[in-house]
Amino acid sequence: MVVEQVEPNRDTAPSRSSASAVADVLVGAVCGIAWGAAFRTYMSEIVGGASRVDWYGTVVAIIGAGAITGVLLGLAEYFRRTGGRRHWRWLALAPLTFAVLPLTMPGALIALVTQGLGGGAVAVALTAIAGGFAVSGRGPLWGRITCGVLALAVIGGIVATVPAIGGIRLALDQPRGAWVAILAASCLVVLCLASSIPFRRVEDAAAASVDTRSSEA
Repeated sequence: MVVEQVEPNRDTAPSRSSASAVADVLVGAVCGIAWGAAFRTYMSEIVGGASRVDWYGTVVAIIGAGAITGVLLGLAEYFRRTGGRRHWRWLALAPLTFAVLPLTMPGALIALVTQGLGGGAVAVALTAIAGGFAVSGRGPLWGRITCGVLALAVIGGIVATVPAIGGIRLALDQPRGAWVAILAASCLVVLCLASSIPFRRVEDAAAASVDTRSSEA
């Protein structure tokens, strides 16, 4: 009995890899856009009728920041599943887009320095990074616990802004207030989970390739 060993088609490997990268990036972009739109809803609800929607402040600075962050984290997931790349873990800083992009609005940087306006965006970005490290399962335990406690504290503080800024209209014992609080907390938790990607352990590229071929067989 002769067993013929079939070698994988190496010519299709680069195209398969490119398709996987594009898929991860596109999924990341869509998720980031959805996240930005959802978090903008929370911001609009706590401000109420004074909320203003415009092309740059809303679409570019918030939803655009979500898209860029999603693209970078999608790329990080592709790198993580394919053996990693040199310096790829710097993609852990992707959430800083939420802090940087709003500062490109006219007068935003001066308002941040003089009045503290826009500090919430910085807090969201740093919370995402800290929370991502905390749930990544990689790194010193004391560091992950510390980052986790800090992230939870900020999430709790942002939930507290719902009745604090929205007033009795968004009291947590009211359906609308509970909805907005859940929306804010879940957005931040999801962002922390996504931001854990660059901190996670790298998968072996050869094993990932075998798994891919097995699923296609």
